[in-house]
Amino acid sequence: MRVAIIGGGISGLSAAFYLERERAKGAPVDYVLFESASRLGGSMLSESIDGCVVEAGPDSFVSEKPAAAQLAADLGIADQLIGSNDEKRKTYILVNGRLVVMPDGLMFMVPTKILPTGLSPLFSWGTKLRMIAELFHPPRPMQKDETVAEMVERHFGSEMVDRLADPLLSGIYGGDASMLSARAVLPRFVEMEEKYGSLSRAMLVASKKMKAAAKQPAKPRPLFTSMKNGMQQMVDAVVGQIKMDNVRLNTSVRGLQHGEQGWTVELEDRSAHFDGVILCTPARIAGQLLQATDAALGSDLQAIPYSSSVTVILGYDLDELRGLPPGFGYLVPKTEGLRMRACTFVHNKFPHRAPADKGLLRCFLGGAGNEEVLRLGDTEILKIVQRELNQVLKLNADPRFVRVFRWRGAMAQYGSGHLDRVNRIEKATAAIPGLALAGNAYRGIGVPDCIRTGQAAAVQMANISKC
Repeated sequence: MRVAIIGGGISGLSAAFYLERERAKGAPVDYVLFESASRLGGSMLSESIDGCVVEAGPDSFVSEKPAAAQLAADLGIADQLIGSNDEKRKTYILVNGRLVVMPDGLMFMVPTKILPTGLSPLFSWGTKLRMIAELFHPPRPMQKDETVAEMVERHFGSEMVDRLADPLLSGIYGGDASMLSARAVLPRFVEMEEKYGSLSRAMLVASKKMKAAAKQPAKPRPLFTSMKNGMQQMVDAVVGQIKMDNVRLNTSVRGLQHGEQGWTVELEDRSAHFDGVILCTPARIAGQLLQATDAALGSDLQAIPYSSSVTVILGYDLDELRGLPPGFGYLVPKTEGLRMRACTFVHNKFPHRAPADKGLLRCFLGGAGNEEVLRLGDTEILKIVQRELNQVLKLNADPRFVRVFRWRGAMAQYGSGHLDRVNRIEKATAAIPGLALAGNAYRGIGVPDCIRTGQAAAVQMANISKC
C-alpha cells in the first residue's frame, strides 16, 4: 500500500515515523511525504544565537498529554526531555498598568484556595464574593454550546473573563474567550459543572481523590516539557529516522482525485497514484483538496477559522534584566490597551535556554482579532515591543539580538459548534476509503495532539494495508 502524506509539520512527520515502525513490523505499506516549504517541521523551528536557544514556534508542550514524550522515547531521545522550572513558576497579569501575581491555588481560572485568592489584588471584592457564591452553584447540563466567556461569566463574573480567561486563552490558543467553544476548549469544566455545579468544588474533590489515590507522595510532574536543544530537536530526530528519499520538499499538491482504484495526487508538473492519503495540512487546505471528493466535507473543513500571530525574541545580558520580577512572565488583558498579549521570561522558565550571563524574552502579539500586526515591518514591531516592555517592566536596554517570526493562519480556532463540525468531518472521512486527517484543527491544538493524530493516521493506514 502506497500512502501520500501531505504536509511536513510535526503531524506529517509523526505519520511518516510511525508508518516506518509499522513497516518494520511487517505491514506492507510505504509512503511519500509532500511538503510545500523548503524544510520539514512547520512551526517547530529552533535557532542557536549567542549561546541561547531561540524558539520560533511552540517552546514546549503540556506534560499531561503523553504523545510527545512517547514520541521522544520512541525516537531514543527521551534523555533530552527537560521540564519547566516550576519551583520558579509565577505568572503575572497586567492590571491597570501594574503586574499582579496570579494567586496560589488558581487552577487555570478556578480558585481552589480561599485565603490566597481572597488576599490577591488581582480581583475586586465583587469578584471575590462571586467566587464564594460559586461554591453553591447547582449542577446543570450545558443547554447550548456556550463560549468560554459565557461560561466563566456565569460562574465568576465578567472581571474573571477580562483579567484571566481571555488572556490565558489568548496565550494558549491565540483566541478570544468570547469566540471559543467551552465544550471544545474546556471539556473537563463542562463535565464538572454537569456533575457538581461549582467548578471550585469539583476541583477540590478532584484534588482530594488524586491525593488519596497516591500511595506515597510523588514528585509532581513539571507543567511543561521541552527538548534540551529546542523543539526542533524532535523534528531533526524524526527526519533522521524516516526515508528521506521518500520526502518531496518544495512540492505543492494542487489537487486530489478519489476513485475506485485509490487516489490521484496532482502536483505542479505531474500526477501520482496512491492507495491512501493522510492530510496533515491546515483544515482550510485539506478542505480545498477534498472539495471535489466530498463537497460537504470540504466546506466543513474550510469553515474552521485560524488566527495569526507574531513572536518576537529578544536576547539580553542578564545584568540588564535584573529589574524583572521573578517568575515565568506575564499576560496582558485586552482591556489594558497594549499590542503585546504576553511576555515569557524564557531563561527563568526552562533550563538550558541561555548561558548563565544571558537572558531571553519571548513576546507574543496578534491572535484572533489582532492580525493586523502582521502587516507591520520588523522595525515597527520591535518599536512596539520595546515601548511596551519599557512601560511594563521599565526595561530600557537595547537587546543584543532580535528575531521576529510571523505565523499566518497557524492556530485553529475552536469556535461555537466546533465539536459538531468535527463529528461531521470524522463521519465523512471514515466513509471515504483510504483517507485520514491529522493536525491541530480537530480535537487539540498542542504538539502532543498533532503527534497523536499523526500516529493514529499511520496505524489506520497500516491496518488497511493488512486487509
